[in-house]
Amino acid sequence: MLNFRNTNIFFFTLLIVLIGIHIKVGLPVFIYPLLFIFYSGIVFYGCYYVCSGFFIEIVCSAKTNKKEIAISFDDGPAENHTPEILKLLKQENINAAFFCIGKHIEGNEGILKQIIADGHIVGNHSFSHHFWFDMFSCRKMLADLKMMDDEMEKVTGLKPKLFRPPYGVTNPNVKKAIVKGQYTPVGWSVRSMDTVIKDENKLLQKINGSLKPGAVFLFHDTSKSTLNALPAFIREVKNRGYNIIPLDKMLHLKPYA
Repeated sequence: MLNFRNTNIFFFTLLIVLIGIHIKVGLPVFIYPLLFIFYSGIVFYGCYYVCSGFFIEIVCSAKTNKKEIAISFDDGPAENHTPEILKLLKQENINAAFFCIGKHIEGNEGILKQIIADGHIVGNHSFSHHFWFDMFSCRKMLADLKMMDDEMEKVTGLKPKLFRPPYGVTNPNVKKAIVKGQYTPVGWSVRSMDTVIKDENKLLQKINGSLKPGAVFLFHDTSKSTLNALPAFIREVKNRGYNIIPLDKMLHLKPYA
């Protein structure tokens, strides 16, 4: 299995072997930079591909043949678009997962309460969602996650157990924070790219083409293109005989501590 520990063991062993060969018969010096580049490429893949399980196992989809999917939204609660998305989901009798940013809760407490009241689940998406979050120390990360927990618990009385790493980035410090905080990390299998794709038709083409049993879709309730494309996506899902079910039910996860 490709993971951080096994990768380090393999490359360390390979380095020792190469050094031994170098001492005995000689090797071109460029072998070592190439080895470092190859190693860095694998680690980069592990950091930025959320479902790689390179540092820690992350639940990204369900292993099922049933025509079931789950949808999730990141970065809210937001005054713009979250209420409209909630209204649509209620009309369609769909429950989703909202991975919220703690600093966005203040001023949007009513929206957060509505998310819970409508039967959706809320997960931790950090408090700050800082651009350099993945560069924080484990202690600083954990403090950030606890701040999100406190904000949510203050408003809803619930403490989230599910955590989605900002930007989907993992590394040894993120792993330590997850383990110490006793969170369950959750990723996705379909990234809609709705923060980049502004044309709703192109967005629909991408997400409709990714529809398969057990998929977890990542959207953002801060995205206008998502709000515009969501009704047509839901129709397409139903037309193909799929059901949209709660993420925690599909993945068999406990949403709150």
